[in-house]
Amino acid sequence: MTDNVYVGNAGKDAALDRGWLLGHFKDTSDPRHSEDVEIKWGVHPQGDERAQWVTGEERTALLVLISGRFRVELPGRSVLLARQGDYVVWGRGVDHSWFAEEESVVLTVRWPSVPGYKVVDGDEVAADHSKPFSAATGTAASAATSTVAS
Repeated sequence: MTDNVYVGNAGKDAALDRGWLLGHFKDTSDPRHSEDVEIKWGVHPQGDERAQWVTGEERTALLVLISGRFRVELPGRSVLLARQGDYVVWGRGVDHSWFAEEESVVLTVRWPSVPGYKVVDGDEVAADHSKPFSAATGTAASAATSTVAS
């Protein structure tokens, strides 16, 4: 059944929806619509950082480094992904943020697909799941740093 098949390119498709390839936010008629999982192809220039920490997390996440050097900030811990294939998994209730130390490509898988986690721009009102990046980076700077060993 070809109506339930989608063939694409992660780099091209990601540019259309802030990196997200699959999740609840896709139209229900699109085979990439899912209430169960979200997948993101994240392309980040050097110095790119998440605008706000995610707090009150209700999902589990897996982030895999495809290329570059990418830091994931977690409460009391900073994890550096430096080699292709390095990854980190965090579960429900774990706040997080990130920073691209070099131009990086990462694949993120989150489950379940839960509405309400979008980082907003300008005058929009943010969901209760995030706090300003600067409010939490002070603790991250003094936190333990881990480099993923492959």
